[in-house]
Amino acid sequence: MHPAVRLAAIDMDGTLLPTFAQALTPRTARALKAAQEAGITVAIATGRRAAYTTPLLAGHGLRADTPLITSNGAVMRTLGGEMIDRCTMESRVARGLCGLLRSFGAMVFTFDRPGRGELVLEDLEVAQGRVAIWVEANRNAIEVVKPLEDALVDGDDPIQGMAAGTVSQMRTAEEAVKASAWAGDCACVRTEYPARDLSILDLLPQGVSKGAALKKLAARLGMEREEVMAIGDNWNDVEMLEWAGQGVIMGNAAAELRAMAKTRGWKQAPSNDEDGVAVVLEAMVAKRGAAGVGLS
Repeated sequence: MHPAVRLAAIDMDGTLLPTFAQALTPRTARALKAAQEAGITVAIATGRRAAYTTPLLAGHGLRADTPLITSNGAVMRTLGGEMIDRCTMESRVARGLCGLLRSFGAMVFTFDRPGRGELVLEDLEVAQGRVAIWVEANRNAIEVVKPLEDALVDGDDPIQGMAAGTVSQMRTAEEAVKASAWAGDCACVRTEYPARDLSILDLLPQGVSKGAALKKLAARLGMEREEVMAIGDNWNDVEMLEWAGQGVIMGNAAAELRAMAKTRGWKQAPSNDEDGVAVVLEAMVAKRGAAGVGLS
């Protein structure tokens, strides 16, 4: 029998948010707040950067100290903006990756700074062709620099890179990184949307992942692995699902991941379009209430 959950780390796109949505459903927003009120620390763990995450959570009554694991674990801040942890990729590594991956699709590097230049790319048209919705939502943060290497100056290091293309392109790109001279300096993780034949390959400082960040956060909060739940739907969630004592895969996850869940002991939630996260949190809060856990 699992102990009561004290920390729940929840992915955003494809998990917390409905498909193509840019807002929480009322039921999900209520469930997040109820979980906090029941004494559960709710952490959002996303590939999005902090500035692209915070507005979606504002106005729902969540605590200012709600932890945000952003940029796939490269940056941790609270919802109120307090820095918890940050990792960067050396610019020399980023420059090398440009040469290696430019032919595979659109490339972007993310910096931890506000405003224009937080996101740097060299071909806006290529990016719009791959991730048009993302470009439009982040237009005010994007700076175009050509060649991209000129934006990657020693001492002004990015927190992560991203390549976007078809599913097959990004799988090939990932293998290229792993076989390259940069493999020891760069971790990479895919997010796939097969229905759109779209894949994003996140390029991270070595050792950085949602799972590694979740482990750090749990230690900071004095919580044991068995008291941590992770909820996700995609390949970039696998490490945190594996590390957490209690993993939950969404019903809309790829068949390969849902099959993996059966061998790893992860539970399956309803899909993101069925308020799957809310279903899980509501059951968790009810269980705590029945046991008198977290109640005064």
